[in-house]
Amino acid sequence: MAGIIGYGVSIPRFRIKTEEIARVWGKNGAHITSGLGVKEKAVASIDEDSATLAVEASRRAVLMAGIDPQKIGAVYVGSESKPYAVKPTASIVADALMAGPDLMAADYEFACKAGTAGMQNCLGLVLSGMVDVGLAVGADTAQGRPGDALEFSAASGGAAFLVGSKNVIAEINCTYSFTTDTPDFWRRQHAEFPQHAGRFTGEPAYFRHVVSGAKGVMKKAKTKPEDYQHAVFHQPNGKFPERAGHMLGFSKEQLQTGLVTPSIGNTYSGASLIGLAAVLDEAKPGDRILCVSYGSGAGSDGFDITVTPEIKNKKPVVSVKQLVADKQYIDYGLYVKHRRKLKSL
Repeated sequence: MAGIIGYGVSIPRFRIKTEEIARVWGKNGAHITSGLGVKEKAVASIDEDSATLAVEASRRAVLMAGIDPQKIGAVYVGSESKPYAVKPTASIVADALMAGPDLMAADYEFACKAGTAGMQNCLGLVLSGMVDVGLAVGADTAQGRPGDALEFSAASGGAAFLVGSKNVIAEINCTYSFTTDTPDFWRRQHAEFPQHAGRFTGEPAYFRHVVSGAKGVMKKAKTKPEDYQHAVFHQPNGKFPERAGHMLGFSKEQLQTGLVTPSIGNTYSGASLIGLAAVLDEAKPGDRILCVSYGSGAGSDGFDITVTPEIKNKKPVVSVKQLVADKQYIDYGLYVKHRRKLKSL
């Protein structure tokens, strides 16, 4: 058995409402909110970045697992908004945890699925016996050009998962990935903000990969939608995961617990992992979970997970619900200050 032995989440307190962004750009806020299925988004403060979010989430994961950080043999941090162009975030996280120098560490980038790619690597290392415990993190302070459609949903947040073989709270039964070269979203070197292909990001990109990833992992696990109590799909907005679930035969009830984007926005590499954490916060022994990430460029990682009785013995340091509820609203002026969109800063 190998799987999740602890997890932690970090979501900034600051929030900006979709309608506030729309007000500044003279757009219909109610229409945008309804169309995206996103009411507000989490905003990293001026002293927060993907590294600080990764550290906070990882510390909470270690506390929940109750392990000595020295047992961590691998650290992988996935992000597309890392603070340094050349310098790993993984080494910062490892040092902050006092994990020690005897470990593997690397930064991953595959748009919004870099965190789940790290989970797959940790799982393989644990199952092979190369490490006792691996740490996978997905954290982003997502960028969006002012006035662009991305700005209404691009948010900040992260989640960290410890993978091991002892005291497992959620066994990872199998995993499957689906990858193609589909250029739906990109940011060139030295470009400050990403670009996207509009509607192209939906049909040939997100839906093809998420649906294929889900079907692939269910085929591997020999399961069907009704075998799962919960399903978590990458959530760039509040509408896409619901539609993907409907296409696959999942009910809204199966998606409800893990759908957090309407309240915090799209946290990119953290999105599907925060959704998985929200499910684990409330899951019961025996519950089966399907989790499928998506990263533009493009690919999906699917996981078939079974919750074990050990989950009764471990509680998160702070739940996703608590983090979502702990918020302070800001206006657009403070938002652009904190996200450093004013060139004078």
